[in-house]
Amino acid sequence: MSDTETVIAIGEDYPELRDAVKKLCADFPGEYWRGLEDQNVDGSYPTEFVKTLTESGFLGALIPEEYGGAGLPIRAGSVILETIHESGCSAGAVHAQMYTMGTVLRHGSTEQKQEYLPKIASGELRLQAFGVTEPTTGSDTTQLKTRAEKDGDGYRINGQKVWTSRALHSDLMLLLARTTPADQTKKRSDGLSCFLVDLREARGNGCDIQPLDAMINHNTTEVFFDNLWIPGNSLIGEEGKGFRYILDGMNAERILISAEALGDCKFFVNKAVEYSKERVVFGNPIGQYQGIQFPIAKAYAEYQGADMMARKAAALFDAGEPCGAEANMAKHLSGEAAWACGEACFTTHGGFAFAREYDVERKWREARIFRTAPISTNMILAYIGQHILGMPRSY
Repeated sequence: MSDTETVIAIGEDYPELRDAVKKLCADFPGEYWRGLEDQNVDGSYPTEFVKTLTESGFLGALIPEEYGGAGLPIRAGSVILETIHESGCSAGAVHAQMYTMGTVLRHGSTEQKQEYLPKIASGELRLQAFGVTEPTTGSDTTQLKTRAEKDGDGYRINGQKVWTSRALHSDLMLLLARTTPADQTKKRSDGLSCFLVDLREARGNGCDIQPLDAMINHNTTEVFFDNLWIPGNSLIGEEGKGFRYILDGMNAERILISAEALGDCKFFVNKAVEYSKERVVFGNPIGQYQGIQFPIAKAYAEYQGADMMARKAAALFDAGEPCGAEANMAKHLSGEAAWACGEACFTTHGGFAFAREYDVERKWREARIFRTAPISTNMILAYIGQHILGMPRSY
């Protein structure tokens, strides 16, 4: 099926937006991203890329027009992130701004929305840090140990977060902390509250951020809180209901991350097909051999199936309908498809896949994260088993 037929079959899918993002990404080729990985951790942030995306308005795409954004649906945001990854770039440095702001938009006070959203849309403020995961709890979010205790007209924060990407390059952090001890709540998901922390004021005053050198360049960090005081108006929504607010945002996160994985699928398939036609072995292009052709074809089929689930999840989200099941399945299928496409591309390139100049190994490392974060494959399967299929809880 041609690209034109695809658009006719499934409806308009922002071709002008895709073209604009591709044009922007063309100025940031593989050499740019490889160069960043050659830097030390502090110098590896894609500052120019983020600046260009911000000035183009793409990072404010999901913020309503009344707050200075484009007011586009989440499907449009998905197209932006997908195209970034298809082009060989990485949205890991910017994607959080699209879903963390949603917590403020849906659950913040009028004052918070008026204060922060226009500045996030314009790029004056960066909301990239998402403080949820902790060293001893991982995916078991309800057992987190970071505490927020009332202190005068504010809160005193103590605890630690890990894998908090971009905290060193963010002005604000969306933080989940426990305000009521777990043994004083009816459900383990109660008693958690959501805060918008101003990192510009927090750093050096009870907040310390340390970079983590990791396999992929997501500028991730550890964040330590030692009696950090934040004002009461940092609280988003009602105290004790933060876990529900975070879950609401996580559906958006899963849909958008699915789009990145799908973009990697397209990158890998395009790269593999092109190389398989050019590389000649034993007198024939290697794409003629079933050992090369079939894995690429199978991975492409997996990509197409994952794409349909991601579109369904986005449609439900934009319609205001429950979409937890679809968002989780989209993330799972897209992550698995990205890995399959990456493996097929890696195998197709043989030894040259290890050569950095081909960018295959860089994107291959990137694709692996989709099976682990922002939620692992096993956690999604547990969700499907319990909440969709009605089987006993497995943990």
